[in-house]
Amino acid sequence: MNAPLRVTAAVAREHGQSLLVEELDLDEVRPNEVRVRIVSAGVCNTDAHVIAGMMPTPLPAVLGHEGAGIVEAVGSGVRSVSVGDHVVLAAAYCGVCRRCRAGEMAYCENLFAEDFGGRRRDGSTSLSKDGQQVSSHFFGQSSFATYANVVEESVVRVDPDVPLEHLGPLGCGINTGAGTVLNELRPPAGSSLVVFGTGAVGAAAIMAAVVAGCTTIIAVDIVDSRLELARELGATHTINSQGADIVAELKAITAGDGVNYAIDTTARPELLRAAADALAVRGTLVLVGAAPSGREVPFEIGDSLIKGWTFKTVVQGSSVPQVFIPHLIDLWRAGRFPFEKLIGEYSLDQINTAFEDSRAGTTVKPVILMDAA
Repeated sequence: MNAPLRVTAAVAREHGQSLLVEELDLDEVRPNEVRVRIVSAGVCNTDAHVIAGMMPTPLPAVLGHEGAGIVEAVGSGVRSVSVGDHVVLAAAYCGVCRRCRAGEMAYCENLFAEDFGGRRRDGSTSLSKDGQQVSSHFFGQSSFATYANVVEESVVRVDPDVPLEHLGPLGCGINTGAGTVLNELRPPAGSSLVVFGTGAVGAAAIMAAVVAGCTTIIAVDIVDSRLELARELGATHTINSQGADIVAELKAITAGDGVNYAIDTTARPELLRAAADALAVRGTLVLVGAAPSGREVPFEIGDSLIKGWTFKTVVQGSSVPQVFIPHLIDLWRAGRFPFEKLIGEYSLDQINTAFEDSRAGTTVKPVILMDAA
């Protein structure tokens, strides 16, 4: 047996505390795994939710689920990639449940075990320090590290001429926002669409709405710089929701008809209620933002009955990552999906600053560059 590989990783050891950059040991790849030298990893709100104790991953843990890098080794059972391939890392799925077999990997019936369990299926972890286990395989990857052993289901091969430094966020946040529009809603040309919260997920939804041909695209946020960026990405209207009558403004923008589609990335009950109230007849409201267990939304069900409206939740943009992520890259090549405008670069030593800037809204999508000085 080979000696473990020493890696540098950001470790979440206690809920509510800063991440610690430490040296850990990475074990050998298993038959269904790929060893990836991580080039970059996006910072996502889901990572922050785990640190805050809102999600069930046991600590200590190496988080990170928007990795991109280069394959350095493959397990004996791996067929989809080879050593030297450039890859983006997406959410894990079991591949054998009814939803996975139906091509609905985003709704894997074993999602929590595969993405949040912190262990392989046999209970082992790939990472340790001084013989003590550290939870790994977060979303199949744990990419806040210089190297990761990644399950094959999480690996998406991409062309080597695309810069890995900016590709990581395609694995979750950008995939979620764009997929919600292009895979789930599929709005017809000329539709109206509003996005509540213009972080990475919301900004990706705005860019996808442009691709889909929506002609009224409304961004709602409380950070003016994000609203300015939303305009640059294709929003036709913006609303700063602080002190605003959101429903009245949305009705005014749509000449009283209401919006055809609403996407909420905030999971704030008052904004979900406003989105529902602003829907047009037969409109659709989608929730993609994560909320603490037990949070409820008081939808009005009396007068809304005749609207025939739809409320649904969407996970991971209802995407098959190995199909949809290359599609987004093709759109980027064509100049139709400029997701690089969202990105701010940080070194691994700056990871806590990256989380703070994301929380404050000063950086839409922080990305950790593993080789940054």
